[in-house]
Amino acid sequence: MAAKVINGAEELKSLVGEHLGYSPYMDITQERVNQFAEATGDYQWIHVDVERAKAGPFGAPIAHGYLTLSLGPVLYPQVVRVDGFSMGVNYGTNKVRFPSPVPVGSRLRLGVKLVEVKDVTGGVEITLEFTFEVEGATKPSCVAEIIFRLFA
Repeated sequence: MAAKVINGAEELKSLVGEHLGYSPYMDITQERVNQFAEATGDYQWIHVDVERAKAGPFGAPIAHGYLTLSLGPVLYPQVVRVDGFSMGVNYGTNKVRFPSPVPVGSRLRLGVKLVEVKDVTGGVEITLEFTFEVEGATKPSCVAEIIFRLFA
């Protein structure tokens, strides 16, 4: 599935309010969860102790919420590419929620909606709604408003 290509600030502005598409699904493995635990020092048993997690509230180990959110940079470029800028930077988030877990062994995808575009010195600031969804789940696993600044 090819990423949607958006050409420049004017085309971005014309797409405010639009859903831009979905990434392909990504497998969530115990190895990835363990690597995230190693990187962050978050070894909570619901993530890394497979046997204990099987008897826990989710019936299996689950991915860290922030692991789910951190997959945005790998999944977002599979949804959309914005041309006409020399660089972009992550400017922050307005809101992040984790409504449901991401079980190890599940498949996760990202949906992207363009919420706002505003002019800033040297470029534009875009606000995107990232919705991470586990295949077959009734509720999203993470919904976040992400802000990027794109510079000419």
